[in-house]
Amino acid sequence: MEERLQKILAGAGVASRRKCEELILGGKVQVNGETVTALGTKADPDVDEITVDGKAIGTEKKMYLVFNKPKGVITSASDPQGRKIVTDYLKGITERLYPVGRLDYDTEGLLLLTNDGEFAHLLTHPKHHVAKTYLATVKGVPHGSELDKLKNGIMLEDGMTAPAEVEYHDIDSEQRHSTISITIYEGRNRQVRRMFEAINHPVTKLKRISFGDLFLGNMKRGLFRHLTKDEVESLVKLAKQAGKSSAGRSAIKSPADSSIKAVEEFKPKPKPKPRPNTEPATKSANAQTTTARSASGKPASTKATAKPASKQAARSSSRPTSKAKPAGRAGANGSRNRKAGDSRRRRK
Repeated sequence: MEERLQKILAGAGVASRRKCEELILGGKVQVNGETVTALGTKADPDVDEITVDGKAIGTEKKMYLVFNKPKGVITSASDPQGRKIVTDYLKGITERLYPVGRLDYDTEGLLLLTNDGEFAHLLTHPKHHVAKTYLATVKGVPHGSELDKLKNGIMLEDGMTAPAEVEYHDIDSEQRHSTISITIYEGRNRQVRRMFEAINHPVTKLKRISFGDLFLGNMKRGLFRHLTKDEVESLVKLAKQAGKSSAGRSAIKSPADSSIKAVEEFKPKPKPKPRPNTEPATKSANAQTTTARSASGKPASTKATAKPASKQAARSSSRPTSKAKPAGRAGANGSRNRKAGDSRRRRK
């Protein structure tokens, strides 16, 4: 059955699929004696003669190893500087194996090795989001708000990271260092170290303890073991399931979007403006009356209450408008005048 050439090469254990693509583009692969440089080329491994650098590919037995990589070991098949490499620890293994993903020079822990290119491609492709958990010992003790930045995604120089699962694992008594458990779903170069540097808590020690549902356990550093058939099948199944759900993950452009939305939803409402201090019309009128009296020179009343109109009217009616002589005095004067008139008539 015809398949893409890079898939055939990876399945034969030549290298990972990406590396096989590089071999094709570099003109190192021949099909029936002709050099092929197009990635879309298909071939049938049961019919066509396929060679890499003039050597025919074989049908190697698939091999899957889990290795506890020590710190100070290169995840590569060779090193120009002469440092220790992973294959130095694979005593008795003659097959050509390559790592599934990488651990940097200063990182230790679980590393998968295989000659199955399809298996390696499935577990490392970004769309599959296979979980990888690390124990990171960092300087100081990050605050909860700082860990929330890692949980929600944090901006690095190569873009925003996907949400991570983060929790405290251990804190020393003097709080000079702390160990944080962090699970990521990507495979960027030195990603975990850069994430903690972004919150100002640099990593001093980093160890990968799980890959998918495979755990390192109590395996000693520098040792390896073969994966069981069930473990291989479980990892493949996990990666395929994660790939199906990756569309939902990629739909979220940035984890910060949900945080911003939450902040907007719980934004406190503005306080209502104070109402104007309105007084009843009677009080206002009384205040004006008091002010008018003060302006006229009369002492202003301390109370702005008006006297009842009935009392004022009563007082006005009780006061006389003009002075009237008492009726008694008027009668007495009249009698005196009559007596004076009578005496004058007698004298005559």
